[in-house]
Amino acid sequence: VQLVESGGGTVQTGGSLRLSCVVSGLTYSTGWFRQFRGKEREGVAVIVSGTGNTVYADSVKGRFTLSQDNDKQTLYLQMNSLKPEDTAVYYCAAATGMAAAQAYRDPLKKDSYNSWGQGTQVTVS
Repeated sequence: VQLVESGGGTVQTGGSLRLSCVVSGLTYSTGWFRQFRGKEREGVAVIVSGTGNTVYADSVKGRFTLSQDNDKQTLYLQMNSLKPEDTAVYYCAAATGMAAAQAYRDPLKKDSYNSWGQGTQVTVS
């Protein structure tokens, strides 16, 4: 499985960015996490395999939208109304194989995922 992210950058408060993640290989639940400097990686939004439901962290509900284009094998995170506290490295994540069940049970927990992209920096000034 390979996850290749793009779309990070610097934006002013209130602005928007769209992150993309090209997913290759068989995956189950997929989504985005972020990591603040010196903090643990936290779940942002995930599409839960088996249900098709999208789960969002409370901090991004109403501002971020997760979607996927199956033809392009791409996962998107549309981020609107960005705030300085959204500044972080954002990672695409996927649960593969035996991790699928854990991701179904606990979709926003980082330990539920076993494939990660390289990360892309988002800075909101």
